Amino acid sequence: MNNLRQEFIRFAVDAGVLRFGEFVTKAGRTSPYFFNAGLFNQGGTLARIADFYAQTLIDSGLQFDMLFGPAYKGITLASATAVALANRGRDVPFAFNRKEAKDHGEGGTIVGARLEGRVVIIDDVISAGTSVRESVDMIRAAGATPCAVLIALDRMERSGKDDALSAHSAVQDVSNTYGMPVISIGNLSDLFEYISNAGAGTEQAQYKEAIAAYRRKYGVS
Repeated sequence: MNNLRQEFIRFAVDAGVLRFGEFVTKAGRTSPYFFNAGLFNQGGTLARIADFYAQTLIDSGLQFDMLFGPAYKGITLASATAVALANRGRDVPFAFNRKEAKDHGEGGTIVGARLEGRVVIIDDVISAGTSVRESVDMIRAAGATPCAVLIALDRMERSGKDDALSAHSAVQDVSNTYGMPVISIGNLSDLFEYISNAGAGTEQAQYKEAIAAYRRKYGVS
Protein backbone atom coordinates (compact mmCIF):
# COMPACT_ATOMS: atom_id res chain seq x y z
CA MET A 1 0.00 0.00 0.00
CA ASN A 2 1.62 3.27 -1.04
CA ASN A 3 1.91 6.14 1.40
CA LEU A 4 -0.91 8.24 -0.05
CA ARG A 5 -3.43 5.40 0.16
CA GLN A 6 -2.27 4.55 3.68
CA GLU A 7 -2.60 8.17 4.74
CA PHE A 8 -6.07 8.37 3.22
CA ILE A 9 -7.43 5.36 5.10
CA ARG A 10 -5.93 6.62 8.36
CA PHE A 11 -7.35 10.09 7.78
CA ALA A 12 -10.83 8.75 6.97
CA VAL A 13 -10.83 6.67 10.17
CA ASP A 14 -9.55 9.53 12.32
CA ALA A 15 -12.16 11.88 10.83
CA GLY A 16 -14.96 9.42 11.66
CA VAL A 17 -15.89 9.16 7.98
CA LEU A 18 -14.81 5.51 7.77
CA ARG A 19 -16.46 3.64 10.62
CA PHE A 20 -16.60 0.06 11.86
CA GLY A 21 -19.54 -1.87 13.28
CA GLU A 22 -22.69 -3.19 11.59
CA PHE A 23 -24.18 -1.13 8.80
CA VAL A 24 -26.85 -1.94 6.20
CA THR A 25 -25.68 -0.88 2.73
CA LYS A 26 -27.80 0.35 -0.16
CA ALA A 27 -27.68 -3.22 -1.50
CA GLY A 28 -29.22 -4.49 1.75
CA ARG A 29 -26.01 -6.17 2.97
CA THR A 30 -24.78 -6.00 6.55
CA SER A 31 -21.31 -4.52 6.23
CA PRO A 32 -18.68 -4.32 9.01
CA TYR A 33 -17.59 -0.90 7.76
CA PHE A 34 -19.19 2.18 6.26
CA PHE A 35 -17.80 5.21 4.42
CA ASN A 36 -19.88 8.39 4.59
CA ALA A 37 -18.36 11.31 2.67
CA GLY A 38 -21.15 13.55 3.96
CA LEU A 39 -19.18 13.68 7.21
CA PHE A 40 -16.45 15.73 5.55
CA ASN A 41 -18.46 18.63 6.91
CA GLN A 42 -15.81 20.96 8.29
CA GLY A 43 -13.42 23.20 6.40
CA GLY A 44 -10.30 21.37 7.55
CA THR A 45 -11.47 17.87 6.71
CA LEU A 46 -12.93 18.99 3.37
CA ALA A 47 -9.64 20.64 2.44
CA ARG A 48 -7.75 17.46 3.35
CA ILE A 49 -9.95 15.10 1.35
CA ALA A 50 -9.73 17.50 -1.60
CA ASP A 51 -5.94 17.25 -1.36
CA PHE A 52 -6.23 13.46 -1.63
CA TYR A 53 -8.49 13.74 -4.69
CA ALA A 54 -6.19 16.25 -6.37
CA GLN A 55 -2.98 14.32 -5.71
CA THR A 56 -4.52 11.02 -6.80
CA LEU A 57 -5.68 12.61 -10.05
CA ILE A 58 -2.25 14.14 -10.70
CA ASP A 59 -0.48 10.86 -9.87
CA SER A 60 -2.72 8.96 -12.30
CA GLY A 61 -1.19 10.82 -15.24
CA LEU A 62 -4.66 11.21 -16.77
CA GLN A 63 -5.10 13.96 -19.38
CA PHE A 64 -8.18 16.03 -18.52
CA ASP A 65 -9.62 19.50 -19.04
CA MET A 66 -12.22 19.96 -16.29
CA LEU A 67 -14.12 18.41 -13.38
CA PHE A 68 -17.78 17.53 -12.96
CA GLY A 69 -19.57 16.86 -9.66
CA PRO A 70 -22.91 15.01 -9.73
CA ALA A 71 -25.51 16.25 -7.25
CA TYR A 72 -25.32 16.17 -4.37
CA LYS A 73 -22.11 14.98 -2.70
CA GLY A 74 -20.13 15.39 -5.91
CA ILE A 75 -20.84 19.12 -5.95
CA THR A 76 -18.74 19.86 -2.88
CA LEU A 77 -16.09 17.29 -3.74
CA ALA A 78 -15.55 18.57 -7.28
CA SER A 79 -15.41 22.23 -6.27
CA ALA A 80 -13.01 21.52 -3.37
CA THR A 81 -10.83 19.39 -5.65
CA ALA A 82 -10.66 22.24 -8.17
CA VAL A 83 -9.32 24.49 -5.40
CA ALA A 84 -6.77 21.85 -4.37
CA LEU A 85 -5.62 21.47 -7.97
CA ALA A 86 -5.27 25.25 -8.33
CA ASN A 87 -3.09 25.26 -5.22
CA ARG A 88 -0.86 22.78 -7.05
CA GLY A 89 -0.58 25.00 -10.12
CA ARG A 90 -3.32 23.28 -12.18
CA ASP A 91 -6.21 25.73 -12.50
CA VAL A 92 -9.10 23.91 -14.19
CA PRO A 93 -12.81 24.73 -14.55
CA PHE A 94 -15.55 22.70 -12.90
CA ALA A 95 -19.28 22.25 -13.19
CA PHE A 96 -22.07 20.38 -11.44
CA ASN A 97 -25.74 19.63 -11.96
CA ARG A 98 -28.88 20.51 -10.09
CA LYS A 99 -31.61 17.93 -9.69
CA GLU A 100 -34.36 20.14 -11.15
CA ALA A 101 -34.01 22.40 -14.17
CA LYS A 102 -34.08 26.11 -13.47
CA ASP A 103 -36.66 28.02 -15.53
CA HIS A 104 -35.17 31.49 -15.01
CA GLY A 105 -31.75 33.12 -15.17
CA GLU A 106 -29.36 30.93 -17.16
CA GLY A 107 -31.83 28.02 -16.92
CA GLY A 108 -31.02 24.36 -17.37
CA THR A 109 -29.53 21.84 -14.96
CA ILE A 110 -25.79 22.53 -15.34
CA VAL A 111 -24.11 25.07 -13.08
CA GLY A 112 -20.57 26.39 -13.45
CA ALA A 113 -18.21 26.18 -16.40
CA ARG A 114 -19.31 25.03 -19.83
CA LEU A 115 -18.87 21.29 -20.29
CA GLU A 116 -16.15 20.78 -22.87
CA GLY A 117 -13.07 18.73 -23.54
CA ARG A 118 -12.14 15.75 -21.37
CA VAL A 119 -14.20 15.71 -18.18
CA VAL A 120 -13.44 13.86 -14.92
CA ILE A 121 -16.50 12.91 -12.86
CA ILE A 122 -15.83 13.19 -9.13
CA ASP A 123 -17.94 11.36 -6.54
CA ASP A 124 -17.54 9.61 -3.19
CA VAL A 125 -18.24 5.95 -4.04
CA ILE A 126 -19.96 3.94 -6.78
CA SER A 127 -22.85 1.79 -5.59
CA ALA A 128 -25.25 1.13 -8.47
CA GLY A 129 -23.57 3.48 -10.94
CA THR A 130 -26.71 5.60 -11.36
CA SER A 131 -25.05 8.99 -10.80
CA VAL A 132 -22.23 8.04 -13.19
CA ARG A 133 -24.70 7.07 -15.91
CA GLU A 134 -26.60 10.34 -15.49
CA SER A 135 -23.34 12.32 -15.49
CA VAL A 136 -22.08 10.60 -18.63
CA ASP A 137 -25.36 11.38 -20.41
CA MET A 138 -25.20 15.07 -19.44
CA ILE A 139 -21.55 15.43 -20.41
CA ARG A 140 -22.03 13.76 -23.78
CA ALA A 141 -25.20 15.77 -24.45
CA ALA A 142 -23.10 18.92 -24.04
CA GLY A 143 -20.62 17.66 -26.63
CA ALA A 144 -17.87 16.90 -24.10
CA THR A 145 -16.12 13.62 -23.34
CA PRO A 146 -16.30 11.84 -19.97
CA CYS A 147 -12.76 10.50 -19.55
CA ALA A 148 -12.68 9.03 -16.03
CA VAL A 149 -14.43 8.72 -12.70
CA LEU A 150 -12.52 9.65 -9.55
CA ILE A 151 -13.90 8.30 -6.26
CA ALA A 152 -12.70 8.20 -2.68
CA LEU A 153 -13.24 4.52 -1.81
CA ASP A 154 -13.68 1.47 -4.02
CA ARG A 155 -15.50 -1.15 -1.95
CA MET A 156 -14.38 -3.82 -4.46
CA GLU A 157 -17.51 -5.90 -3.98
CA ARG A 158 -19.68 -7.82 -6.39
CA SER A 159 -23.02 -6.37 -7.41
CA GLY A 160 -26.34 -8.17 -7.34
CA LYS A 161 -28.35 -10.16 -4.81
CA ASP A 162 -26.81 -12.82 -2.59
CA ASP A 163 -28.38 -15.59 -4.67
CA ALA A 164 -27.27 -14.05 -7.98
CA LEU A 165 -24.01 -12.21 -7.44
CA SER A 166 -22.34 -10.66 -10.47
CA ALA A 167 -18.79 -11.62 -11.34
CA HIS A 168 -17.97 -7.91 -11.40
CA SER A 169 -18.20 -4.97 -9.04
CA ALA A 170 -20.16 -1.79 -9.73
CA VAL A 171 -16.85 -0.03 -10.35
CA GLN A 172 -15.78 -2.66 -12.92
CA ASP A 173 -19.19 -2.48 -14.59
CA VAL A 174 -18.91 1.31 -14.94
CA SER A 175 -15.42 1.04 -16.39
CA ASN A 176 -16.46 -1.66 -18.86
CA THR A 177 -19.72 0.03 -19.85
CA TYR A 178 -18.27 3.46 -20.56
CA GLY A 179 -14.76 2.47 -21.57
CA MET A 180 -13.04 4.75 -19.09
CA PRO A 181 -11.02 4.22 -15.93
CA VAL A 182 -12.41 4.49 -12.43
CA ILE A 183 -9.66 5.87 -10.19
CA SER A 184 -9.93 5.54 -6.42
CA ILE A 185 -7.94 7.15 -3.62
CA GLY A 186 -8.23 3.93 -1.63
CA ASN A 187 -10.01 0.58 -1.77
CA LEU A 188 -11.00 -2.43 0.31
CA SER A 189 -7.54 -3.99 -0.01
CA ASP A 190 -6.00 -0.82 1.44
CA LEU A 191 -8.53 -0.86 4.25
CA PHE A 192 -7.83 -4.51 5.04
CA GLU A 193 -4.10 -3.88 5.13
CA TYR A 194 -4.67 -0.94 7.48
CA ILE A 195 -6.79 -3.15 9.75
CA SER A 196 -4.20 -5.93 9.62
CA ASN A 197 -1.49 -3.53 10.76
CA ALA A 198 -3.56 -2.04 13.57
CA GLY A 199 -2.23 -2.85 17.00
CA ALA A 200 -3.83 -5.66 18.99
CA GLY A 201 -6.58 -4.37 21.22
CA THR A 202 -7.40 -1.36 19.05
CA GLU A 203 -10.96 -0.77 17.93
CA GLN A 204 -9.99 -1.32 14.30
CA ALA A 205 -8.22 -4.67 14.92
CA GLN A 206 -11.33 -6.30 16.36
CA TYR A 207 -13.08 -5.99 12.99
CA LYS A 208 -10.37 -7.74 10.98
CA GLU A 209 -12.12 -11.12 10.82
CA ALA A 210 -15.50 -9.57 10.02
CA ILE A 211 -14.01 -7.59 7.14
CA ALA A 212 -12.11 -10.66 5.90
CA ALA A 213 -15.34 -12.70 5.91
CA TYR A 214 -17.21 -9.93 4.11
CA ARG A 215 -14.48 -9.73 1.47
CA ARG A 216 -14.54 -13.51 0.95
CA LYS A 217 -18.28 -13.43 0.39
CA TYR A 218 -18.62 -10.31 -1.77
CA GLY A 219 -15.14 -9.29 -2.87
CA VAL A 220 -13.71 -9.09 -6.38
CA SER A 221 -10.05 -9.13 -7.33
